[in-house]
Amino acid sequence: MSPEELRDLCLSFNAAVEDFPFNPETSVFKVLGKMFALTNLEARPLTVNLKCEPEDAVRLRAEYAGLISPGYHMNKRHWNTVTVDGELPERLVRELVEDSYDLVVAGLPRAERLRLDRP
Repeated sequence: MSPEELRDLCLSFNAAVEDFPFNPETSVFKVLGKMFALTNLEARPLTVNLKCEPEDAVRLRAEYAGLISPGYHMNKRHWNTVTVDGELPERLVRELVEDSYDLVVAGLPRAERLRLDRP
């Protein structure tokens, strides 16, 4: 997955926006003000921090050691750093980004979730 494809994927979700609150190099993708992905699209290898259920986070780190690790500068229980350099199946990367978005949306107040047309 290229940096452009990762950006397009993150922005494809309802109400998703790209923000740069930390510095001009770090893209933060948010839904209604809540972060679901964080990346430096110029970095090599390309990595992205994604929110994850704690049990899934541990399982993914074990299954994809070296490609999925505890979230860099994040709460390691809830965030993973995913290396997006072509070694992981693109389908898996897409699922992990979508899962991160869905987890953040699930934590939003009901009225905001309904506004997004997501369960």
